[in-house]
Amino acid sequence: MIRVMPAPAQEPIGLNIARTSKILSRAFDEALAEVDGSLPMWLVLVSLKARRHAMQRELAEAVGIEGPTLTHHLNRMEAAGLVTRDRDPENRRAHLVGLTDEGEAAFDRMRDAVVTFDRRLRTGLTDAQVDGLADLLAQLRVNASDSGRRRP
Repeated sequence: MIRVMPAPAQEPIGLNIARTSKILSRAFDEALAEVDGSLPMWLVLVSLKARRHAMQRELAEAVGIEGPTLTHHLNRMEAAGLVTRDRDPENRRAHLVGLTDEGEAAFDRMRDAVVTFDRRLRTGLTDAQVDGLADLLAQLRVNASDSGRRRP
């Protein structure tokens, strides 16, 4: 005998967030693509802008991607004239990544697109709602993490 389970009374929070995340991610990618950017490129440029130069290993950690994946992105960015990679004089095995003038210009274009997109997302929301959303999302990250699973 097959037992049919009833559907949940409410849509699960995680499913709702996953759907929303997919839509937001796609829209953010499109906003960056309109200025010849991408999310990985934006993350690299933001990280470099904050420090001016960074070791490739540190950059991968800051961006949240694996070293080989970062290398792939940096190869494309270097070919486009956005970044430079030089051996670290203190550690010949390490590479220092720096921003070029064209990289600075790309950062400015993408920053403007990111700010415009953020403004679009905030339409109709109060500062209190945005702050409340940030608090809710932070709590959901805790609840979804390993530490959140150990709670009674």
